[in-house]
Amino acid sequence: MPTLFTLPIPSTGGTITCTTPDPDTPSLQDSPETDVSKIYILTFTSPADNRLTPSFISTFLLALDILEHRYPRGVVVSTSGIGKFYSNGLDLEVVAQTEGFLEKWLWVLFRRLITYPMPTIAHLNGHAFAGGFMLAMYHDYRIMNPKRGFLCLNEIDLGVPLQAPMMDIFRAKLSPTTFRDIVLEGPRISGGEALQKGVVDGLGGAEEVLGFIAERKLVGKVTSGIYGIMKEEMYRGVLAGLDGHKGNLEWRESIEERRGLLEKEAVQRVEEWEKNEKGKAKL
Repeated sequence: MPTLFTLPIPSTGGTITCTTPDPDTPSLQDSPETDVSKIYILTFTSPADNRLTPSFISTFLLALDILEHRYPRGVVVSTSGIGKFYSNGLDLEVVAQTEGFLEKWLWVLFRRLITYPMPTIAHLNGHAFAGGFMLAMYHDYRIMNPKRGFLCLNEIDLGVPLQAPMMDIFRAKLSPTTFRDIVLEGPRISGGEALQKGVVDGLGGAEEVLGFIAERKLVGKVTSGIYGIMKEEMYRGVLAGLDGHKGNLEWRESIEERRGLLEKEAVQRVEEWEKNEKGKAKL
């Protein structure tokens, strides 16, 4: 595959490399109208498991900027050069040490993807856990390896509450039942299960991704120039959550305060009940 550019990820010694498909790819032979030079494959290789750190995110954002402003518009596919993982999510230690990580890095990446003026596809060739799963959901489409890898939102088991932008994308794209199960049960979802539940749009490897692009004529969807605008309107609720970080935190504080008051009242009622029960027992 022809390489367009390679960007370093300084923190891990990794890279994000942009390539275009081989024009002789079999899945494209029946689709001569698909211009393969406008299919951009971003392969991230950031040892050990493509964690979403500030350095990774900054490099990813630069790659998206380069494609938008220096190349003809087409389709962007993200995938992993590390066979086991698409992305293993956030590095919680780095997050704790990075002031404003969510607002200054993670939300910025999520916003960029959900409003990107080209179709985006996450090719999930390995595990996508937690933040990695969120990253995939912020793409327009997802194609998953049917034989290897799981999707999992495991914060319920880790005891890490999800903030609004982390929840909103699942709420916007999944059925209510699937959304509930993924958030409150944290199951590991295989490729077949993900397709059945509507979490991914197809199964397969690189050939199937290119076939999906050709079948849906995605390269041509950017010619009108409104692709990003249409997505902004589609996901205005998700964007409100991404852009309203301060308000989200204030809402959470108010909920926590109210919950504390309600719990105090509940404990008082239980104590009154216990007092009455003791009184009855003496009689």
